[in-house]
Amino acid sequence: MPDDPLRYDRMVERALRGVVHDALLMVGQQGLPADHHFYITFATKHPGVQIPRYLHDQYPDDMTIVLQYQFYGLDVEAERFAVTLSFGGKHERLVVPFAAITTFADPSVNFALQFQTIVEDEDEDQLAEEELTPLTTRDDTGHREPADQDGDGNVVTLDSFRKK
Repeated sequence: MPDDPLRYDRMVERALRGVVHDALLMVGQQGLPADHHFYITFATKHPGVQIPRYLHDQYPDDMTIVLQYQFYGLDVEAERFAVTLSFGGKHERLVVPFAAITTFADPSVNFALQFQTIVEDEDEDQLAEEELTPLTTRDDTGHREPADQDGDGNVVTLDSFRKK
């Protein structure tokens, strides 16, 4: 697909990350409505992720945070969000680029988005590095995600849009 200028897989990936952006932006401005809460898993090694060293040591590959009762200072920008959470009674500021997110879920409404890695050739890797929102997510092996309790949740994966 490197010669195809219409990279639908990348367009869909950016659009779905926009859902995460918009949800966090709304919560940052208005707070969490009703029983909504978010599980966000992100790659801790992704460029631009800022977490304390001891958390990086504890979560060297990925980390899941929950935005529910005690989170502070949720700031949402075009390419990243920042939030303060409590770890062992100590408040820590985390900065997470949207491109680092591998899973976003709101269990209160059985909604989840899962972002997959796109394996590219060298030319595509360089192109991805030049984009504003590089596609650098991984597959779901090795990281935890919220379980769908009753089996009727909405999980959107991008595999059906990709050439194998």
